[in-house]
Amino acid sequence: MDGNETADRSDGPERSDGPAGTDDDSSDDVDDATDVNPATNGAGVSSDGDEAPIDGDASMPGVPDPDPQENDIPDDVQKYARFTKMDGAQYDRVNEFLRDRTYITAREWAIARLCSDFRTETGVEMTKIGENLPELVPFMTDTYSPQAVNQARSSFEDKVRTAGATFLYGAMCDFFTAEELDDVMYESTEVAKFLLEVEGVDLSVEDELEAEERISSVMREVREASEELRAEDIAESED
Repeated sequence: MDGNETADRSDGPERSDGPAGTDDDSSDDVDDATDVNPATNGAGVSSDGDEAPIDGDASMPGVPDPDPQENDIPDDVQKYARFTKMDGAQYDRVNEFLRDRTYITAREWAIARLCSDFRTETGVEMTKIGENLPELVPFMTDTYSPQAVNQARSSFEDKVRTAGATFLYGAMCDFFTAEELDDVMYESTEVAKFLLEVEGVDLSVEDELEAEERISSVMREVREASEELRAEDIAESED
């Protein structure tokens, strides 16, 4: 993914990995101030210089406290293994790569995958996804609100449906030959397989063949429907 970093290029305002609920890089989140025991200075010494008793939970001199955020990360988030191949990648570079080959942005790609992986019987754990987004996806740097997660998921779904309608129309309107459609399907399949591999999906040969067969089956139906439509148009024009 070489080249200059670029921002999202979409028909509407797109966010560049900004904080939850916004479309820019400003942040509504305010870091909580660290609680300090007014009786001590954090090292077991009272404000007047006398040593204060230290219990088992108090800070020890010269020993750094554990990161409180690390303790707040759920186990399934810490064990999440998607996107590990993207360690060190920057959002704009990932976004540029995707927008050159797909309709979706980097945030839509990441959040769509997370919504799939964190789906439960009662719905998608959008709060967990948003609060732990930087830990889940290396190229995402800010937390998102549940509303922002839902918006990105909805945008992904809308774009997939729109792209599907566009492709099927192109296939049925006799603009492409059968050979050209095969080339389009091959290129599309290669991009999709690459994205799955980057996510860490272990796509077996059987799964790949099954997916290709489903696509081929749809394409056969599209071609048959297209031929029927053209035959009807010819018959009507002759009448």
